[in-house]
Amino acid sequence: MSVHSGGCHCGNICLSFSTTLDPASMEIRACQCSFCTRHGSRAAADPNGRLTISVEDEARLQIYRFGLRTADYLLCRECGVYVAAIAGDGDGARAIVIVNALHDRDQFSRESIPVRYDAESREQRLARRRTAWMPVEIRGMT
Repeated sequence: MSVHSGGCHCGNICLSFSTTLDPASMEIRACQCSFCTRHGSRAAADPNGRLTISVEDEARLQIYRFGLRTADYLLCRECGVYVAAIAGDGDGARAIVIVNALHDRDQFSRESIPVRYDAESREQRLARRRTAWMPVEIRGMT
């Protein structure tokens, strides 16, 4: 299993993405919602991998919810970097990592696939995330 590290620009949020998949062949999604488009988001997930998010100062973490309110979008209040999205909580929490927040982002070289999820119902969106997103562990958040 390879580990890809990263985080926000100021270092308040650190990421560790573990996967057996080759980063150059991983599917990279470019969600076309207004939030992701404005952030230039390129997202990846390995349902058999794992994302660990460590937060140094929780007061500098911004959690944003919008639309169907089915996920928490994690941004740093200090430097403004969007690092990940999380759906669910506890042992059932699933996440995507924002490839642009990884140190070795250039290794994730596959062209991004534009995706639109506007037609999904709340239940369809949650079901997709349970199967397509990866397990996540969050450290430093209460």
